[in-house]
Amino acid sequence: MSTKLTAILVFILVVAAASAGVLLWNRLPDPMPSHWNAAGETDGYMPKFWGIFLLPIITAAFAPLLLVIPQIDPLKANIAKFRGIFNGFILAFTAYMLYIYALILYTALGASFNMTIMLLPAVGLLFIGIGYMMGKAKRNFFIGIRTPWTLSSETVWDETHKLGSKLFMLGGAATIIGSFFGEGGVWFVLGVMLLAAFAPIVYSYILWRRENP
Repeated sequence: MSTKLTAILVFILVVAAASAGVLLWNRLPDPMPSHWNAAGETDGYMPKFWGIFLLPIITAAFAPLLLVIPQIDPLKANIAKFRGIFNGFILAFTAYMLYIYALILYTALGASFNMTIMLLPAVGLLFIGIGYMMGKAKRNFFIGIRTPWTLSSETVWDETHKLGSKLFMLGGAATIIGSFFGEGGVWFVLGVMLLAAFAPIVYSYILWRRENP
């Protein structure tokens, strides 16, 4: 996917989301639901304006930043090798944020559902996408598992990201499965994702030590 097309699609999605908030303004409560506990129950609120527009604003600010990052990386030639996949991730991240936004609006309109069950499958899909991107990522300073050891060695980077890719994709699948177990599934998912996040860091050091005994 080209960068220009990605930027256009992100813009359309954010504008559509913000427009939905404006159109629903008179039907939405003040304060707005803004936080849910592990059981998927609403336990926090915020003022109406921020409840309606905070997520579109965050998305509108963060997505362009992701689009610009490849242009300022000293190793941008490496990012160019998987730029299409990274652009796809930016679009997936935008869709994920606006899915959360849609759930917030739906809840505020009076719908009753378990937020955990609705949210975890989307989190799982996002992590599967991250894992796939990791498997294609080349050494750079912004995207991927950036430790002193991966950044100092092309081989350590590649081998670490092979492991990270598998762990994140398995973690994403586990997250989707965990959505069927309610509150208990949240803690299971948290454990799996912590393993997926920290195991590659330790592995990168081990690989580097093998290269530099």
